Amino acid sequence: MTSFSDARRVPVASAAAATSVAERTSAPTVAPGRLSGFGDRMWRSTWRPGVIYLASRAVVVLTMGLVAVFAGGSLGGRIYRWDSIWYLRASGNGYPTHLPMGHGHVLANTIAFFPGLPFLIRGLSGLTGMSQFSAGVAISSITGLTATIGVWALVREYAGDRAANRATILFALFPGSFVFSMIYSEGLVITGAAFGLLALMRRKWILAGLLGLMATAAAPIALAFVLCCAWAAVGAIRRDRDWRSLAAPVLAPLGTLVYLVWIWRHTGVASAFSQTERGGWRSFLSIAYPFRIIGGYLTHPLSSYANNTLVFFCIIGVVVAVVIGLRDRQPSLLMLYGATVGALAILTAPVGPRPRIILDAFPLILAVAVRYQDGWKYRLAVGTSAILLVAFTAYQVGSWSVFP
Repeated sequence: MTSFSDARRVPVASAAAATSVAERTSAPTVAPGRLSGFGDRMWRSTWRPGVIYLASRAVVVLTMGLVAVFAGGSLGGRIYRWDSIWYLRASGNGYPTHLPMGHGHVLANTIAFFPGLPFLIRGLSGLTGMSQFSAGVAISSITGLTATIGVWALVREYAGDRAANRATILFALFPGSFVFSMIYSEGLVITGAAFGLLALMRRKWILAGLLGLMATAAAPIALAFVLCCAWAAVGAIRRDRDWRSLAAPVLAPLGTLVYLVWIWRHTGVASAFSQTERGGWRSFLSIAYPFRIIGGYLTHPLSSYANNTLVFFCIIGVVVAVVIGLRDRQPSLLMLYGATVGALAILTAPVGPRPRIILDAFPLILAVAVRYQDGWKYRLAVGTSAILLVAFTAYQVGSWSVFP
C-alpha cells in the first residue's frame, strides 16, 4: 500500500468547453454544462478500454496457465490463493459470531474481509447456479473491466481521448492488475472510486455518494474517497451555496459504517474488525513502519526480505508519482484520492504500498501515464510494466514467498 495531463499541452475532450484546462485541473469540481450527462459519444468509445483490458487479461491468464502447466496443479488452483480463499469463505460461511482466539490474540477470520464482494458472489451463485468460485472469478473479472472503463472515462474528462487511451494501457498492464483475474475486491473499489470521482467533477452528488458507498462496502481503503467527497462539497458550498453537495460525503462512508456496526452487533465486540486485523494479520497503522522499511533496506540491501524489498521500491514509486502529479497539476480530486490511498498504504504494516495497493491508488499511475504519454519514456513504462505484470503474476500464483 496505491498528472495529469500536461495541462499546457493536452486539450480537453470537447471544443465546446467554456473553462480553460488550467482552471479545470486546479478546481475540485467543474462547472455544469456539457458535463451534465455522461454522453452517448463517450459510451460508444468504451470498446477501446474494453479491448485494452481483454488484452491484459490474456497476458495474465496465459501466465497463470503456464505456471500451472510447469509447476503442477490446475488454473483454478492457482487462482484459489491468498485473499481469494478468504473472500470465498466469507461468501460461503459468513462471519463468526464470536472472535476466534488463540495464543492470547484474535485468530485470522473472515471479519477482516468487507462484505461487498462476498455478497455479490453469493448472490450471483444463487441466481445462476454457478459455483461460488466461478461466480467470484466472474465478478472480479467484470469489475476489473468496469474499473478500467472508469479510469479511461475519468482521464478522458480532463485530458482527452488520446491521453485516456494511453493511461488506460498503463493501468491495465500495471503489475498489481493481476488481482482482476483472481477473487479480490479491487475491481469494486476502483470502479466506485473512478466513476465516483467523475461524478464529483460533474456535480452528480447523489450518484457520487452511492458509488462511494459501494466502494466503502468493499474495502476500508476506499474511505479515502469520502475525503474527496467532503473536499468537493466544501468547494461547492463556498462557491455556489450548493448544499445538495453534502449528499456525497453523507452517503459515501455508509458502506464501511454499516458493516462495522453490524459486525459489532453480530459479535458483541465493538472493535471486532481492528482486533482481527491486528491479531490475525498483524496489520496496523504505524508512522514508524516506512522508516523501518527504508532504514532496513538501505542498511542491508542484499539480505533484506523479499517483502521488505518490494515495499521499499513501492514507497519510492508512490513518492515519485505524487511529485509528478503535483508538478503537473493533476485535478485536485484525483490528487487527493491517490495521495491519501498512497499515504495509508505506506503507513499500514506489514502490507505497505505493494503493487495491488498502488492499483487502488490509481490516480498515481495515471499521473505517470499522462505525464509521459509520448516518446520513449512512455514505451519504456509500458514495456517495463508488462514484464513486471508477467513476473509478479507468476510469482503470486507459483509461490507463497511474497503476499500480493
